[in-house]
Amino acid sequence: MTAINLQHGIFVAPYHDVIESPTLGLRRDLELVEWVEKLGFTEAWFGEHHSTGWEIIGSPELMIAAAAERTHRIRLGTGVVSMPYHNPLMVANRILQLDHMTMGRVMFGMGPGLLPTDAEMIGADIKLLRPMLEEVAKIIVPLLSGEEVTHETAWYKLDKARTHLRPYTLPHPEIAVASAITPSGGMLAGKHGFGMLCVAATETAGFDVLDENWKIACQMAEEHGKTMDPAKLRLVVPMHIAATREQARADVALGLPRWAEYFDRVAPAGMRGLTGGGDLVDVLVGAGRAVIGTPDDAITMIERLQMKQGEFGVMLFQSHNWADWEQTKKSYELYARFVMPHFAGTNRNRQESYAALESNIDRLEAERTKGAEAAFKAWEDKTGRKA
Repeated sequence: MTAINLQHGIFVAPYHDVIESPTLGLRRDLELVEWVEKLGFTEAWFGEHHSTGWEIIGSPELMIAAAAERTHRIRLGTGVVSMPYHNPLMVANRILQLDHMTMGRVMFGMGPGLLPTDAEMIGADIKLLRPMLEEVAKIIVPLLSGEEVTHETAWYKLDKARTHLRPYTLPHPEIAVASAITPSGGMLAGKHGFGMLCVAATETAGFDVLDENWKIACQMAEEHGKTMDPAKLRLVVPMHIAATREQARADVALGLPRWAEYFDRVAPAGMRGLTGGGDLVDVLVGAGRAVIGTPDDAITMIERLQMKQGEFGVMLFQSHNWADWEQTKKSYELYARFVMPHFAGTNRNRQESYAALESNIDRLEAERTKGAEAAFKAWEDKTGRKA
């Protein structure tokens, strides 16, 4: 099997503190996509949420449209559309429009909806969100392929429905499904051959089942005549990187506690427990839930995930705004300078060349000295004068 060339992207929920300007926060999200494209990141995913005050992107499609006009190469995904809140035909129309507007750079991520407060506001039964997503999964591929669909459920009806546009990306834009702790994401991905967005890869409960959920996906895929592609397996990791661990800790001193307070309120029960347990950096780093340190610490985390999961296609750097803007940009820059080339083997030839220099320079310098001495002697022999 050919080794997967690990790609790198960002996952923008986003997390914007309720005491800060939402206007500036959204503009900064777009600036971040521009910044990481310049650094060589290949993907950016935007979330969809409608409550709690922090995760303020109500339409990932709008963010993709804006980001696409600022960028040229980076792929842009919905991470994820909460499908039980929408008619699937309307979603498919928006995704295919973006497929054309971006000339093939859009990716479609879908999920059941994370925030129970979102579901409550529109009267959706929280217990039924996953079955509703499974219902949509049956017809999303033909819709995104431009085919006609007739399908009726308790919450939507499609009667000879088809999108205005056929896809720019053939046979259709890439599809991924959110996966956290339960096996439902892996089962759905395997059944339909979708990619997976592992949004809780470093959470203790999520990490423990990483490989198991992938096995479930592969088993389901085999049963349904599909094949799971590890290159379309994406793992989300919260990180902040600085030149030293001490600097990284100082950078997040103000933003991390605010985020942790929010996260402990909104996260599923198995992912809480950040606050009240001592120093936050120690709690997160000690449990392997995040990287707050150096590029070497980021490398160690990714290698730990590879040992647990096996090969996967994309490491998604979670955008969390723990630090000020300039420190945040520096964090991504350090990742691009030192972490990306480590996994790509970019510097292998350079390092071998330098090692050869170290091993041979004394011997070669001696030969160079002999050559110089011979040149001086030839001059002296010819002219009778010393140079």
